Amino acid sequence: MAQTTPPASYGESDIQVLEGLEAVRRRPGMYVGGTDLKALHHLVYEVVDNSIDEALAGVCDNIQVTIHADSSVTVEDNGRGIPVGIHPDKKRSTLEIVMTVLHAGGKFGGNSYKVSGGLHGVGVSAVNALSEWCEVEVRRDGKVHMQRYERGKPTGEVRVIGESEAGATGTKTTFRFDTQIFTGNVDFRFDTLAQRFREMAFVTRKVRISLMDERSNRELNFFFEGGITSFVRYLNRNRGVLHPVVYASKDIENIGVEVAIQFTDAYAESVYSFANTINTVDGGTHLTGMRTAITRVINDYARRASLLKEADPNFTGDDTREGLTAIVSIKHPDPQFESQTKVKLMNAEVQTYVQQAVGESFSTWMEEHPSEAKAIIQKCLTSARARDAARKARDLVIRKSALESMTLPGKLADCSERDPNKTELYIVEGDSAGGSAKQGRDRHFQAILPLRGKILNTERARLDKILGNNEVKALISAIGCGIGESFDLTSLRYGRIIIMTDADVDGSHIRTLLLTFFFRYMPTLIEAGHLFIAQPPLYRIAHRNQVRYAYTEADKDQVLKSLGVSAEKAGLQRYKGLGEMNPTQLWDTTMDPEKRTLLLVSIEDAAVADRTFDMLMGAAVPPRTRFIQTHAREVRNLDV
Repeated sequence: MAQTTPPASYGESDIQVLEGLEAVRRRPGMYVGGTDLKALHHLVYEVVDNSIDEALAGVCDNIQVTIHADSSVTVEDNGRGIPVGIHPDKKRSTLEIVMTVLHAGGKFGGNSYKVSGGLHGVGVSAVNALSEWCEVEVRRDGKVHMQRYERGKPTGEVRVIGESEAGATGTKTTFRFDTQIFTGNVDFRFDTLAQRFREMAFVTRKVRISLMDERSNRELNFFFEGGITSFVRYLNRNRGVLHPVVYASKDIENIGVEVAIQFTDAYAESVYSFANTINTVDGGTHLTGMRTAITRVINDYARRASLLKEADPNFTGDDTREGLTAIVSIKHPDPQFESQTKVKLMNAEVQTYVQQAVGESFSTWMEEHPSEAKAIIQKCLTSARARDAARKARDLVIRKSALESMTLPGKLADCSERDPNKTELYIVEGDSAGGSAKQGRDRHFQAILPLRGKILNTERARLDKILGNNEVKALISAIGCGIGESFDLTSLRYGRIIIMTDADVDGSHIRTLLLTFFFRYMPTLIEAGHLFIAQPPLYRIAHRNQVRYAYTEADKDQVLKSLGVSAEKAGLQRYKGLGEMNPTQLWDTTMDPEKRTLLLVSIEDAAVADRTFDMLMGAAVPPRTRFIQTHAREVRNLDV
C-alpha cells in the first residue's frame, strides 16, 4: 500500500488572526484584484474614487493627480477633507481609523454621501496597506493636519503642520507602492491613467481632473460640461453618424439614470456602462436594461411605421446594436457589485428603471424625428439581412467541415499534442517564412498557419463578407472556436495564438489587420490571455566566434558595446523578413520557449482600443492622416 504523508497539525495555535491591514498584504487579490499592472493602477483609482465621491456630493470640483519622479503618486482634492478629530467610539483620530481600519468610512449611514463609488470602507485603507509609505494631509477647520504610514502602520500621531487658507478644505494623499507586493518591472502608465480620468470627467460633469507626470513632463486636464453626451461625440468623432446624440435622464426611486445614444455607419458596437462613475467593464443590470429597451423601442417603432412587414421577424439585439455607440451611467445610493474591483453591477431593480427611462425618452425621440428614425431602422434591416447571410455562410462552413471529417485547413501544419494548454499556433506571414517556421518548430506542440498576402480589413466589412474570405476562414477553422455570436472558447485548439510577422511596414500592417479581426470578432480570446505577438530579431551580429541577436536599435548598440566592436567591423545582418532566417535561427531567436520573447495582447481599456482601431482601420481618412503626421517622428523601424 502506498505511504501517505501524515496531515499537518491543526490545533488552537494554528488558527491565525490577521490584525489591522495584514489581511490586505497577505491577499491583495481580494482587495485590488492582484499584484499585476492592472492592480497597481487600481491603487490610484481607489484614492481618486474617494475624491469623485466628494464631487458627487457637490463639495468638490477640482482633483489633481501627480506621478512623481520616484513613481510615488499624489491625489489632491478640494473636498471637505477627511475628519481628523477623535472618533467617539474608537477614541483615536478619525483620519487614522479611515486609513488603517478595514470597513471604516462615511458611506455606510447614508448621511454623508447620497451616492458614492467607494462603498465598503476598504479602498484607501487597502492602498495604505499595499504602499511602502503613505502620507495624508487634510485641510480642515483652518489647519493642515498630517499623518504618515509605513506599510499600513502609523509612524506617529496625527499632527498639525500649518495653517490653511481661509475657507480652504480638502485631502492630499501621497503614496509609494510597495515593491515587496508589486514585484517585477511594473510602473504607472500615463495613458492608462489618463483614459480612466477622461471617463470619470465625462460621467462627472463640470469637475476638473488634472493629471501630471513629472517623469516625462506630460500633463492633461479633463473638464466636460456636456457629460456623457460629450463622451458619445468623442467616441464617434471619426465615424459617420446617422443622427444627433439622444440623451435621456431620469430619477426613479432615488436612483439617477443617464443614457446617451447615437447610431453610426460603423459595423461594431461601442457601448460602455458606469455605476457611480465607476466603469463596470463586465456590464451588469444597467447595461442589460439599456440594450433591451433600445431593441424594444426600435421594433415597436418599425411595426407602427410599417417599416417591418408582417411576415418579417422582429429585429434581434445583434441587429439593433450594429453601429450603436451608447453610454449608460447610473447613480445609486446602494449599488451591489460582483466584487471589490466593481466590474459588474448586480442590482436587479436597476434593469427595470433603465428600461423605463430609455423606453420613454428614445421612443418619444423617434416619434419626433421620423427621418432619423427611418435611417436607424434601415441600418437594422441591412444588419439583419447581413446577419442572416452570415448565418447561412457559417452553416455552410460547418456542413462542409462535417463532410470533410475535420475542419482544419490544408495549409495548416498541425502539432501532435492535443491538450490546448500545451499547444501553440503561429500565424505566419507568407509561404517562405511559413516554410522556415515549419522546419524550425517543435512539431510536438507548435502548429504553423501561413497566410498568403494580407487578410481582409474586418473594420470595414460585415460578417457575411468576412466569412467569404479564404484566409479568414482558414484562421477561424484552425483556432476552432467559431466566430461572433457562435464563439465558444471551450473549443479552442491552441492555448497560445501567436502572430509572427516581419519587422517591416508590410509586417506591421498584417499584424494590425489580424489584431483588428481578433478585437472585433474574437475579443474573448484576448481577454482570456490567449493572443500573443512574437518578437523576431532585427539584427544578427557576428564577431569572431560569437553570434548574438538584437531585437531593437538600442539592443544592437548594447550588443556591439558588450562585444567591444564597432558596427563597421562586426558581421552585421539586418533581417528584412522571417524568410531570411534559416529554421535553426528562427527557432533559437523567436520560437524556443526558453529564449524567445512574446508580447501578451491585452485590452487595457475597451474605449481606447475601439477608438484606435476605428481611427487606424476605419473609412475616415483625415483622422488617420493627422495621426501619422503627429507620430511620424516616433516611428522606430521603417523600411524605405
